[in-house]
Amino acid sequence: MKVSVIGTGYVGLVTGTCLAETGNNVLCVDIDSSKVDKMRKGEVPIYEPHLDVLFQRNIKADRLHFSTSLEEGLAHGDIIFLALPTPEDEDGSADLSYVLGCAKEIGKLIKDYKVIVDKSTVPVGTAGKVRKTIAANTDVDFDVVSNPEFLREGFAVDDFLKPERIVIGSDSEKAIILMEKLYKPFVRSGNPIIVMDEKSAELTKYAANSFLATKITFMNEIANFCEKVGADVDMVRAGMGTDSRIGKRFLFPGIGYGGSCFPKDVKALHKSGEDVGYKFNILESVINVNDTQKTVLIPRIESYFKNDLNGKTFAIWGLAFKPETDDIREAPSIYIINELIKKGANLKVFDPEAIENVKHKFGNKIEYANHMYDAVKDVDALIICTEWSIFRTPDFNKLRNEMKNHVIFDGRNLYDVKEIKNEGFYYSSIGRQVQQNE
Repeated sequence: MKVSVIGTGYVGLVTGTCLAETGNNVLCVDIDSSKVDKMRKGEVPIYEPHLDVLFQRNIKADRLHFSTSLEEGLAHGDIIFLALPTPEDEDGSADLSYVLGCAKEIGKLIKDYKVIVDKSTVPVGTAGKVRKTIAANTDVDFDVVSNPEFLREGFAVDDFLKPERIVIGSDSEKAIILMEKLYKPFVRSGNPIIVMDEKSAELTKYAANSFLATKITFMNEIANFCEKVGADVDMVRAGMGTDSRIGKRFLFPGIGYGGSCFPKDVKALHKSGEDVGYKFNILESVINVNDTQKTVLIPRIESYFKNDLNGKTFAIWGLAFKPETDDIREAPSIYIINELIKKGANLKVFDPEAIENVKHKFGNKIEYANHMYDAVKDVDALIICTEWSIFRTPDFNKLRNEMKNHVIFDGRNLYDVKEIKNEGFYYSSIGRQVQQNE
């Protein structure tokens, strides 16, 4: 099949590459000419595990192409995916200007029947707005389909190639048949293609992400309570997670969720409720708790250093909002860095993939280490913000030799509290009792 993907961010590029992997002829369109030039040379503009192999293989096989021309993209594809940004607006709503602007141009350029697919995460009713915008500029027949993505950064390729489910929102039999044909190679193991109306499909994505964000936030609240009463959140989590009604996933406490999806989607659903006179009380609490949780380590750090961080030097391990990505959008590390800079602290930071993105944000305000152990040399404390695997089994002897003070504030609970005590560190984590160094 011939497919065009408009937009080459995380969703668009993974979508285009994985569709090419199953033999489709894919044209990816982006307005950034320098980005398009690099992709034509085989350079992947984002970090996503395994994407580079598929990307280069399909370029070599002449199945994956790139252009800056929407007109060319529209002429090429029978199915046109819109994988455009829907950034958070000032009031928390999703900004649809990119999506609707593209829809207007499609209306001016369309010459024959196309299936226009909303792949971006969009509020309920967006498919109708896209349809109305296109129709206002053309008499050509077309269909609009809602097809939300469920891709996890760091696992996006696997999620696309082996989806747990595919959601298609449409009442057009013609469009549904084409979409099912396109996705058939990805569900050979029997996972479902779920067909529903457009509005239900749009809401499904927001509901799923908001539920997961709520689950994470609930565990963070339980962790904070554990610290007050002397319970251990690891034990509580184990007791809860073995209940099949609850499950083990998304029960790990920490310093809040971040990234491009959860924060934006929770706020957008909350705002959508307000727009129709409905108040999502749960989501309001989730937003407030998560905002607080991102800096929950700061009062602990201040308390340990007797409320004087001026001139103190801290190492930060982990800058991305989660492992296996270079994405720092809404990452807790960014909030912690900002707070520590305000209080006069010096920072040395390390992340396997996100260093360059952080450099663009903070410039020379902080120091960037090339190695995890370079970051801890002569520091007053180590702060862990992202649970990269390389941080899980450090050389504690080396840490003791390099650090000025043997102090760790762990926002991701990487270490066993008994083992870390034996290593001689002051260790403050989330939902567990502080271990004093001896």
